[in-house]
Amino acid sequence: MRVTLIHNPGAGSQAGGDSDALNGLLREAGHEVRLCSTKNDWKRAIAEPADLVAVAGGDGTVARVAKEMSGRGIPIAPLPAGTANNICRTLGLVGRHWEELVRDWPKARRLKLDLGVAEGPWGRRHFVEGVGAGVFAYQLSSKDPQRTAAEHKPPNEKVAHALELLRKRAVDCAPMDLRATLDGKDVSGRYVLFEALNILYVGPSLFLAPDSTPGDGRFDLVLVGEAERDRLVKYLEHWQDNRERLAVLPSHPGKHLHIEWNGFDLHIDDELWPGEGEARPKSAVIDIRIEGEAVEFLAPGPQKAKGA
Repeated sequence: MRVTLIHNPGAGSQAGGDSDALNGLLREAGHEVRLCSTKNDWKRAIAEPADLVAVAGGDGTVARVAKEMSGRGIPIAPLPAGTANNICRTLGLVGRHWEELVRDWPKARRLKLDLGVAEGPWGRRHFVEGVGAGVFAYQLSSKDPQRTAAEHKPPNEKVAHALELLRKRAVDCAPMDLRATLDGKDVSGRYVLFEALNILYVGPSLFLAPDSTPGDGRFDLVLVGEAERDRLVKYLEHWQDNRERLAVLPSHPGKHLHIEWNGFDLHIDDELWPGEGEARPKSAVIDIRIEGEAVEFLAPGPQKAKGA
């Protein structure tokens, strides 16, 4: 197959400085490879003819490529190399060696993942993971020196540090007043966390949307008010004891979320709005939709039991 390989040399510990080995791995598997670093013009690279676009990087890299691939009809094959790998975890790719994933490409399933659309003062943006406000947006906007220092830690330490900061935020952050409707139904309230999630995981691999199904044309709105704050805090405290433990938080499936924005920080995937230096209007209307746009990903079948 003709494979365009997009490689993020700064993602996690697995991918850094490993482009030659990865290129060799794909060529040994019989593929014709066009390699491009995210530091170069990768958008031009994925515009070239190919049978498959492979992405070695974290969620940010995979999501950015996916948004550019909408409507192309070419599948994406992620090779998890980031810290959280929420997209790859949703697709069942985490925990498998790159060699295994590459070997299984010819017989892999094709799964569709919806691209959400967020419209507001910024214009129109696609999202893959989700859009939300509350503790995750607070985390992105934090100027805490400890958060900055954690960026240079190994992936496991980054996750543990992010969880501890989130837990502290969940304990003491003030709830925000938010007016919104989901498919025409009023979901207004005072929330610590308000997340429209397109995949199962968010943040440092938190399993907040277990009922989410990739490609079903809906997102899941997870709501945490004062009544659920303790439940969220306990989940963050004990998450590392069982990575797949359910948060058991209220969630509602939907296709159209209408928000009356009144000044709170909002994240669209890993981008914060308003960003640093951006104008902050007094009020705004934000619409979040699933409109039928989707991207195909390659995903393996279930792993065989040992000895099978």
